[in-house]
Amino acid sequence: MNFNITALVPELFFLCMVLALLVQSLGSREWKPPVEKWLPFGACAAFFVTITGFHLHGAMFWDVYKVDLMSQFFKIVITFGFYVVVLNASRQPTLAEGKRADYYMLLGFSTLGLMMLASSVELITIYLALELASYSMYAVIPLRAKDKGAAEAGIKYIMFGAVATALALYGLSYIMATQHTTYIAELMNKPWSFADQPMAVVGLSLFLGGMFFKLALFPFHFWCPDVYQGASNETAAFVATMPKMGAIVVLCRLAVLLKPGLEITTILAVLGALSMTFGNLSALAQTDIKRLLGFSSVAHAGYIMVGLVSGTPEGIGAAAFYGMAYLVMNLLVFWIVSRVASDGRNLKLSDLNGLYKKAPVLAFSLAAGAFALVGLPPTMGFMGKFFLITSAWDHGYNWLVITLVVNSAIAIYYYLSLFRHAFTEESAPSHAAPPDNGWFASAGAGMLAAAVLVIGMVPAPLFNFAINAGKTLYGITVTFAGGGH
Repeated sequence: MNFNITALVPELFFLCMVLALLVQSLGSREWKPPVEKWLPFGACAAFFVTITGFHLHGAMFWDVYKVDLMSQFFKIVITFGFYVVVLNASRQPTLAEGKRADYYMLLGFSTLGLMMLASSVELITIYLALELASYSMYAVIPLRAKDKGAAEAGIKYIMFGAVATALALYGLSYIMATQHTTYIAELMNKPWSFADQPMAVVGLSLFLGGMFFKLALFPFHFWCPDVYQGASNETAAFVATMPKMGAIVVLCRLAVLLKPGLEITTILAVLGALSMTFGNLSALAQTDIKRLLGFSSVAHAGYIMVGLVSGTPEGIGAAAFYGMAYLVMNLLVFWIVSRVASDGRNLKLSDLNGLYKKAPVLAFSLAAGAFALVGLPPTMGFMGKFFLITSAWDHGYNWLVITLVVNSAIAIYYYLSLFRHAFTEESAPSHAAPPDNGWFASAGAGMLAAAVLVIGMVPAPLFNFAINAGKTLYGITVTFAGGGH
């Protein structure tokens, strides 16, 4: 068994942090220091440790676990997301004091599973890592001060998750029976047309269904708006962003099996078009902000399909870059939601009325997040969609690119409703708790808004990293991971 402990430093560091949370959760409530005092520093350290290991590479554990540019790109994104989620949840008002260490421990185990998922290059390993990332979510979602809606959301997530897991396992059995291997590198050399291997195509479609559940792609999206609405604002921020990174990295690795024109590629394209259209049209009717963001995530799952069906390293790189953009944009909007709902309530659009007077930094940051989700320049959302369009154009699915452009126009209405209520409406609900306008809220919102704008104006370093990561999946040698070709 080949083993390189240096390549596993990010995972080992994160594992030590999660084990510390486990020990603290098993101790008495009087243990010092409180978890919020040290965990943000640990999460920040994990992020920087992962950055320093971006150049690491190697295959381990009988080649089922691979450290490469794609895995390191997503590990950096995942650890950054965990850091922001920890900061956001540190002031969660709907979580009982005695459950805080348990809460962060569960989030940590889920994130560790996602980091392992980023390096998994064999289908059974992918499934095991996905389950590690999922089980914690089943326990975290209902934690909302005895809220019945949270309990309902948890039950729905478990039920739909069980169905998606069953589909993935059933599909895995078909792949093993027909292709006689579960290694992605070997599956690349196998036929994937329905005429040659109908059972394999059915099996891969079912296995991908498990990823579509995490991504909230139509028609595996039913849980998404209800879970967002039922979970606490801080938990919804995690569920809306982090599991999707795991699904995207697996889809990027499996996309090397697909070529334009194959039946399964066309299925992905059709599901992408349906997902973005259904998600955007459903979001138009929403007044609850988290339900709006839930249907928005269904639409964004469709956008990511545009890059995956192109059959090129550029398309996979564009999908990876857009996944990163999606995480940052949504963490920004959920940060604003959590700070405006300082009492932990679910926000309606009318709760944003007059925000520019009460909390100008939050209002400006919300505008940056809304413009980014629409895809307006100079935000990273615009660059992400631009890269998706250019990578997929003229590769057999131009109609899907046109569908993306049309749906982006539809999305302008409901995203700019956030801006309109924050800046043009004056009649705010009188009974609602005032927004958190302290330095902590403003600093977090300002830094995330700056990231959305700066990466939108200077996307080249991260996009080149993603492109080179896509090239390594096709066996193309790259000269420099973070720069040019």
